[in-house]
Amino acid sequence: MNATPEIPETKPRVQINPPVFFGAAGLILFFVVFAMIAPERAGTVFGSVQGWIVHAAGWFYVLSVAVFLIFVVLLALSGYGRIKLGPDHSEPGYSYLSWFAMLFSAGMGIGLMFFGVAEPVMHYMTPPVGEPATVAAAREAMKITFFHWGVHAWAIYAVIAISLAYFSYRHDLPLTIRSAFYPLIGERIHGPIGHAVDIFAILGTMFGVATSLGFGAMQVNSGLEYLFGVPNTIGVQIALITGITIIATVSVVLGLDGGIRRISELNMILAVGLLAFVLITGPTVYLLQALTQNIGAYASDIVSKTFNMYAYEPTGWIGGWTLFYWGWWIAWAPFVGMFIARVSRGRTIREFVLGVLLVPVGFTFMWMTFFGNTALHMIMVQGITELGTAVAADTTMALFEFFEHLPLSTLMSLIATILVVTFFVTSSDSGSLVIDMLASGGEEDAPVWQRIFWALSEGLVAAALLLAGGLGALQTASIAGALPFTAIMLLMCWGLLRALRLEGAKRTSLRSAVLMPQVGGKPISWQKRLAALLHNPTKNEVLEFIHNTAKPALLEVADEFLRRNITVRAEEGEDGRVWLEVLHGAEIDFFYSVRPRIYSPPAFAMRDTRKRRDEQLRFYRAEVHLSEGGQDYDLMGWTKDQIITDVVDQYEKHLHFLHTVR
Repeated sequence: MNATPEIPETKPRVQINPPVFFGAAGLILFFVVFAMIAPERAGTVFGSVQGWIVHAAGWFYVLSVAVFLIFVVLLALSGYGRIKLGPDHSEPGYSYLSWFAMLFSAGMGIGLMFFGVAEPVMHYMTPPVGEPATVAAAREAMKITFFHWGVHAWAIYAVIAISLAYFSYRHDLPLTIRSAFYPLIGERIHGPIGHAVDIFAILGTMFGVATSLGFGAMQVNSGLEYLFGVPNTIGVQIALITGITIIATVSVVLGLDGGIRRISELNMILAVGLLAFVLITGPTVYLLQALTQNIGAYASDIVSKTFNMYAYEPTGWIGGWTLFYWGWWIAWAPFVGMFIARVSRGRTIREFVLGVLLVPVGFTFMWMTFFGNTALHMIMVQGITELGTAVAADTTMALFEFFEHLPLSTLMSLIATILVVTFFVTSSDSGSLVIDMLASGGEEDAPVWQRIFWALSEGLVAAALLLAGGLGALQTASIAGALPFTAIMLLMCWGLLRALRLEGAKRTSLRSAVLMPQVGGKPISWQKRLAALLHNPTKNEVLEFIHNTAKPALLEVADEFLRRNITVRAEEGEDGRVWLEVLHGAEIDFFYSVRPRIYSPPAFAMRDTRKRRDEQLRFYRAEVHLSEGGQDYDLMGWTKDQIITDVVDQYEKHLHFLHTVR
């Protein structure tokens, strides 16, 4: 007999969440059209928006970022750190090397290339406070650079990544931002509120990625000008965005394992090679000394810098630097957070936080020290003051002017340009993957055309920002796009904490739950035991049980203590409670009580939801109390022998406690 041929599974041509997809795409289209039709007007609007945010909402950014860092650190140090981002049996899908490479490449690769030389030199030449071009200015320049590129950025990413990975891989919710709101609004995450959250996440991601692509295009253009004399113009930069977006589209087609992972590993190889070259050809001993001192200075100043608003020294500096960075990192947070959540399944929260905060930050600190301090050494010690002048005139040329004063300058500039391009590709590729997942309701295997659509959209937004004001427009887009999402992230922290507290309570209850002892003749059938568990006893039933079963059990135990010449008291209270107290003289006495406690019925047990009297809707439990308080377990349905067994068990624990404290 011929076997029936298998029909290949065909994927649907469209997998989108229409309100999110069309809502986000419409807003992005409106922005692109506005920026391209009226670039001057758009530039003016962007400048006004940035000014308002810096003046009115700067404190909100600063305080929120501090909360994110404190939150993830406490999470890792707490007992919740042992919880896995996935089922308890899950294992990580990537090696540490591949994982770190993808974390680094997705996180801030283009930014390091753009600002590695430029930022320390610019802070040295024009510090926020104090005299420029001094030793103190150089020291402060590295402190500020470390602060902007340190653990705060990765704490922002970690908030999103932990929330997404936890709710998606541990609770089977969609891998979208809205899932983190489930503990707060329940099933309403599938309605308008959830759609709005995902739309804001897409817009923030789009502007954050477009900002990086804009920086990348400007720097690649400067590299080509330095190497081959290509004109440094907006037209060339838009052409570069077009060309590199096409390369990123190829990576999109190859997918996560075939595209992003391999290019990320290539990025790491090139970046480590470039870093080693600068360390070896630069002032090596000085750089190692500077790295040690920079880390110490960063650690000692982290609290004061975290909350510094320059309120007593008003300056516009904070808007162009610190607030821009916080806005940039927050705008990138949905993108980087979802991406690293995607590659971090199976790792514990503690392992994840330590990996995300320490490893990329350690590499970043080395990068900023080796590049930044070498540039400062050139200016301050070697007398190459024209480097500072060149950086101040054009930040996009900073890296190439820097290599001009090292051996093999042309080769190093070529490698740096290639590295910017590869970072460009991974940013665009990863960003389109994440935005597509948000727009498709969490689908991880949506049709390729959708990711291509978002990759092209990122290129269009980057081009529109360049047309509407270049560097200033890029900064404004990041800060403005991040403002609403900052509030969303604060709510995500609350929702995650509520979910983790619930899971912690469940784990504690499973460990400490006291089950009915199987003693005293024939065991109770499982059907009767289940019926007792589902029954909601009345007050009279509980009082009758305490009087007829629990009280005789305690009296019998008391008689046995008396027979052994141990002082004991067994009494009954007005509310029906009974208790047993064993006196130990100078040591702590043993106390065991059974009390009636009133509760509201669980929702799944309420078949009649009409309004009734409170007494009719409530039920009672016969709960055990010890000297330290209630133990949260119920004796209803137990036999006298089972209660006696429990009393003896608790007394044995009490004697063990007395032994340990003697």
